[in-house]
Amino acid sequence: MKKQAFGKTERVRKKKNYVTIYQKGVRVHSSNFTVILNPNPSGEKRLGLAVSKKVGNAATRNRIKRLLREFFRLNKDTLPDSKDMVIIAKKDVSSLKYRDVCLELTDLFQKK
Repeated sequence: MKKQAFGKTERVRKKKNYVTIYQKGVRVHSSNFTVILNPNPSGEKRLGLAVSKKVGNAATRNRIKRLLREFFRLNKDTLPDSKDMVIIAKKDVSSLKYRDVCLELTDLFQKK
């Protein structure tokens, strides 16, 4: 059975890493998300999240972040190798269900 955890090595944690990804990364857009992909030298897939206050209150933002982390955790093998990715949630994402998030992000990653 494959390991499905979401550990510290799979997270973008430092501000300088976010800045590098924002500056050098390739952006892919959908109606509710923007994904920025940037190669990393570590060889791991890493996820960073950006959910602004425009999305909603703290409970809503945390719910969206949980959905995005769960998508990453369950779909690691289908995502591009040795890439840093930052998923930015847009304004109207608060009403989405997990199934909708999965469909939209799967389509986004197949584009790239």
